Amino acid sequence: MIWTILVLVLAIALFMFGGKLVKVDAKKPTSGAMIGKKVIKLVAVLLMMGAVCRLYTPYYLTSVNPAILQEMVESMQEQQNAEKNKKIRKHVRANADTLIADAPVMGNAEAKNTIYVWTDFSCPYCRRVHGELDRVMAERDDVRVVIKNFSIHGPLSDAPAKATIAAKLQNPEKASALVDMLMTRDYYSRDDMKDQAKLGEKVEKKVLEFAKEIGLDVETLKKDMKGEVVAREMKNVRDMAREFDISGTPFLIVNEQAFPGAVPADQILEALK
Repeated sequence: MIWTILVLVLAIALFMFGGKLVKVDAKKPTSGAMIGKKVIKLVAVLLMMGAVCRLYTPYYLTSVNPAILQEMVESMQEQQNAEKNKKIRKHVRANADTLIADAPVMGNAEAKNTIYVWTDFSCPYCRRVHGELDRVMAERDDVRVVIKNFSIHGPLSDAPAKATIAAKLQNPEKASALVDMLMTRDYYSRDDMKDQAKLGEKVEKKVLEFAKEIGLDVETLKKDMKGEVVAREMKNVRDMAREFDISGTPFLIVNEQAFPGAVPADQILEALK
């Protein structure tokens, strides 16, 4: 701002007194001298215009028409989302088999419409979206939901994420049931949170109780939770999140369109059209 004011003062001074920098014979003025004077005035005018614009623009954007800033931000976000959607479409089409292979799947496993959801069982917004996805699957039988377990809350997330992936190795339908149970029932308490050192152990114990209730082989599940398939799927989830700047949950890809945040069922159904 200070430099802009200095430039404006300099431009005004140049406009008023710059002609004196060029020596002109009053009796026989040369064309070169006259052109020099005009050039100095032109430069001064351009500098004044630039400085005035530089000083007025912030005032205009913040006081006269602040809505234009919001429009600019929204336009930039739309462009960024369009670029992200383009990258996602390309990636999903090229890697659909890998994205689905090890992940738990809810709904019609053979459906032509696919929803990928980056989710965390300890995230309240993810639990809300789970309910919205249930509504979608109730209305449409041609939809499958691929659960990408984005374990971002440490001991609250790790065991549930690993267990649902490992459960698919035993039985895909029971893996889906375990996902639903973990999303709709509490698997840790406030008391569990008091002892952070044992939190992961307590969460895993509760998750295994749910698994047993569903009818999964708990010993096999515990072994598979430490296995190659679970590690590969967890890495797949993290790698794609990093590639597409997925920094939080929930994050949905509905038929190759990206939807960050807690998206309502109506919006998901519209995207499926």
